[in-house]
Amino acid sequence: MSASASLAMTHLVTLAEIDEDKVTPGVLGFIVFAVMALAVWGLMKSMNRHMGRVDFKESPDPEAGAPGGGTGKTSGRAEPQQG
Repeated sequence: MSASASLAMTHLVTLAEIDEDKVTPGVLGFIVFAVMALAVWGLMKSMNRHMGRVDFKESPDPEAGAPGGGTGKTSGRAEPQQG
């Protein structure tokens, strides 16, 4: 093992020691929370951009103006026959 690798391992070992009387999320907890907050912020910004591109105006139904079409709305199902 090189000197820099052993030095890094000794720093990791000291970070792994846990005081039984005091347990906190520490730096790792803050980093995870910050990354999640940045991800949510980015997703919200992206959603806002995409929602701005959506056209909420409904186009007129082409069948509604057709002659002899009645209401112009068809469900694609056959009407049940009585009898």
